[in-house]
Amino acid sequence: MDGPQDRRLKRRRRLQAIPFKLVVPNLITVLSICAGLSGVRMALEGRIDIAVMLVLVAALLDAVDGKVARMMKATSPFGAQMDSLADIINFGVAPALVLYIFILEKAGAIGWSAALIYAIACGLRLARFNIMLDDPDRPVWKNDYFLGVPAPAGAVLVMLPIYLGLLGVKFDTGLAVFAGVYVVFVAALLISQLPVYSGKASGPRVRSDLVMPVMLVIVFYVALLASFTWLTMTASALAVLGFLPFSYRAYRRREARAAAPKNK
Repeated sequence: MDGPQDRRLKRRRRLQAIPFKLVVPNLITVLSICAGLSGVRMALEGRIDIAVMLVLVAALLDAVDGKVARMMKATSPFGAQMDSLADIINFGVAPALVLYIFILEKAGAIGWSAALIYAIACGLRLARFNIMLDDPDRPVWKNDYFLGVPAPAGAVLVMLPIYLGLLGVKFDTGLAVFAGVYVVFVAALLISQLPVYSGKASGPRVRSDLVMPVMLVIVFYVALLASFTWLTMTASALAVLGFLPFSYRAYRRREARAAAPKNK
């Protein structure tokens, strides 16, 4: 049996203070979950515009927490698990429920099935992503590409019918069924083998003479987002869809270059 001194040592270890820098990224993750679930509540209350905003805020916070953890050198296994759970809620469950409440409910069982398929596909996509992080045989250049559309982009894409609805498009039963088909299409993109450029391995680089123009473009985009929110989000979703074929073609070219020396 442990003596009094051993028990005191164990109690001291349990009460040992945790550095604040380890708390910050996890707090951001928790806030992102709160935003995503609050978006579902707003949708239930009929405030769809606020619901979509909260889901987008949740996606933004979820994208930031990992970068904050790396900047503060505060990564941890607990934080990684929290981040994965938050991803499923913010990029899968919340968009699917908001979509169902606003549009897909009009399609009945077809709409609910589409929402389920998207949420499950998002979970499968995230599980595959976590497994691929531990693959030591993956070529470095392939780290520049996601396998399948990433979950944050999927959330932006899948809410396209909502953007259109907020722009004034009236969704009757027929259009709701079509929206359900589109949701299943986005779900298929998430779990597909489609290579989507990310630039993680090489890192995005901007020529010094283009820094100011790039900053102006970003400011202009934010101004459009603030002034014409749903039109800008619609254009952004269509731009992501239009980018996918170019990403696939670039991947195939790099794959051919990487295989060329072996054929000589």
